[in-house]
Amino acid sequence: MEITQLVITFLLVFNIVLSLTIIFLERKNATATWAWIMVLTFIPIFGFILYLIFGRKLSNKTIFTWDTKSKLGVKKAVQHQLREIENGDFFISDPRLYQYKDLFYLHLRNNDAIFTQDNAVNIFTDGNRKFNSLLEDIEQATDHIHLLYYIVRSDRLGVRLAEALIKKAKEGVEVRFLYDDLGSRTLSRKLIRRMRQAGAEVEGFFPPLIPKVNLKINHRNHRKLVIIDGKAGYIGGFNIGDEYLGEDKRFGYWRDTHLRIEGSAVKNLQTRFILDWNQASRHDIEYDERYYDAVPMGNAGMQIVSCGPDSDWEQIKHGYIKMIMSAKEYVYIQTPYFIPDESLLDALRIASLSGVDVRIMIPNKPDHPFVYWATYSYIGELLKAGATVYIYQKGFLHAKMIVVDSKIASIGTANIDVRSFRLNFEVNAFLYNETLAEMLVDEFEKDMEYVTTLTLPLYQKRSLWIRTKESIARLISPIL
Repeated sequence: MEITQLVITFLLVFNIVLSLTIIFLERKNATATWAWIMVLTFIPIFGFILYLIFGRKLSNKTIFTWDTKSKLGVKKAVQHQLREIENGDFFISDPRLYQYKDLFYLHLRNNDAIFTQDNAVNIFTDGNRKFNSLLEDIEQATDHIHLLYYIVRSDRLGVRLAEALIKKAKEGVEVRFLYDDLGSRTLSRKLIRRMRQAGAEVEGFFPPLIPKVNLKINHRNHRKLVIIDGKAGYIGGFNIGDEYLGEDKRFGYWRDTHLRIEGSAVKNLQTRFILDWNQASRHDIEYDERYYDAVPMGNAGMQIVSCGPDSDWEQIKHGYIKMIMSAKEYVYIQTPYFIPDESLLDALRIASLSGVDVRIMIPNKPDHPFVYWATYSYIGELLKAGATVYIYQKGFLHAKMIVVDSKIASIGTANIDVRSFRLNFEVNAFLYNETLAEMLVDEFEKDMEYVTTLTLPLYQKRSLWIRTKESIARLISPIL
């Protein structure tokens, strides 16, 4: 009996020590601290092991070390644009966008996101159209093809893409294919070998040092980028797999948003890819001007903004908040997951209470149950503030889109959730162009043909069981 009491006392003391350790390590984030302490309380000792795997911080000193920005003169260009904004000399081709110069400044100062104004953009909301365009660009490539995707499957689409890359590699085109090791865990090793044998370079991001044991499992490269010959680039939400063509019975039609870009912004996509590639590969890409062969193609303003656990700031989230707080008429949002922190939730709540038309569209079909129920918990708060919430019924809504007042928008890989803001490596294109913003509004309104409206009375009628699931999911939402 005394031995049992000693063991229990030891475990309690040890658990308290571990809790204090978590408090120290997470001292800048109270919500995450309480979430982890709750896990440790209900799963003693083992909960701390989960923390070491899923709660570890990454050092921004050792992840992306290639000095691309200096070689490209990025720092010099950033300082030049900053001085222009501060001195009132910043030239914007569309004077109606001067009101957003503080948003330019935010991304420029804190993310080295150079503002370019000579871009042409195509918007894809259907997977078949997006991949047909991508495969056509790959077929036309003459110098290099750089791809980065979070999920790559070995299904029909995955094999079709791999065959296209194998063909170009055999023709002498440089092919580099970077995939996230966890997201693409089902990718066929045989398919990888075939691409490598053809001359393509293929690498995984953050692979485990020991098979099946990956202490970086919580920090995934969620970016989706393609750069072809330095002239054309792709960024958005589509991964590589048949479900993104709407061929998965579970999800049905897959509604996403992706961009094809030509113009100077492609240089910034290229830099992002090279930094990620050089982290993952032992064969670094050295600076070469041919990788930066983009030419002016249009008049769309754009900044390419990155964030991740290596960043000092949650830059994409800050951009979202700045956009929301600038809204005078409306904010339209599409996101598969809605788990904002208090700052973003407050921005949306204040906008709605101030008379701004806040509309949020989320999917009806969950692909992650806990995230799904946490989403409904937060959505309820915005309904009380007067926001309008739509539930997409046609299939699965995976788009990551925010558009404000038909003037500015953001499309990319970042969801509106804590994981995207703090844990994953993400990249978004912030767009400053009325024509593009209006096109995105048109797409949003087309989607409204396939939605049901979640009203506050309907939300308040949900069952006790659903309320319980929401409450549990919300408690652990900071670490989902």
